[in-house]
Amino acid sequence: MRANTAPGDYPQGINPAQEVSEISEFLVIVLVIFAFLLLAGAVGIWLLVKLGKKAAVKAKQATARITTHVNAMGTGDAAEVERLRLEMRRELTVTRQAVDHALRQGWGLGDLPQLMADLSAQADVHDGQLAMYAQQRRMSSFADHATLDRLRQHQAKLTAMCARIRADLMSDQVRHTATGIDDLNARTDLEIEARRHAPDPLDQIDELYRRTMEERKDLS
Repeated sequence: MRANTAPGDYPQGINPAQEVSEISEFLVIVLVIFAFLLLAGAVGIWLLVKLGKKAAVKAKQATARITTHVNAMGTGDAAEVERLRLEMRRELTVTRQAVDHALRQGWGLGDLPQLMADLSAQADVHDGQLAMYAQQRRMSSFADHATLDRLRQHQAKLTAMCARIRADLMSDQVRHTATGIDDLNARTDLEIEARRHAPDPLDQIDELYRRTMEERKDLS
């Protein structure tokens, strides 16, 4: 007959410690998966918030640009100031592109990148002053011509600096290109000269004989 098994006894062949270890491993796996899901969710939320902030900033900038373009289409001092803002932005963009191109080409620019950064910062201040003047001019019928003249002078100086930087970079580029063209032209001359066939000695002898006979005929 089979012996009775007590309520607290485990069937033969099952180790109680092994069963507890398996349960612990299962719980650890579940906790690890749960922690990973929490981490992934936190990273996802952080990315969404960051992208949302960037999108909001870009939308704000796009709205400001569109507003500036619309206001620049009007007439009066406010519209003129808005057109000055657009002109300044174009000059900065073109100049910054020229400097960035020179940096990618590995040119020695010295302190020009820092100068460009300072110029951009000063242009931002100027843009803020133009925006404030345009806003006040749209809200008030009073025209502050003295301030507008000073803003025009500042605009002329900033745009002239941008033009001078671009002209200097273009001059360096043209000078560098000319050096490369001269070097290529010299190499072309050398290559063409090297490919010419050396004169045949027999042809030289024939030419010398022909010239000798002609000289004898002339003497006779």
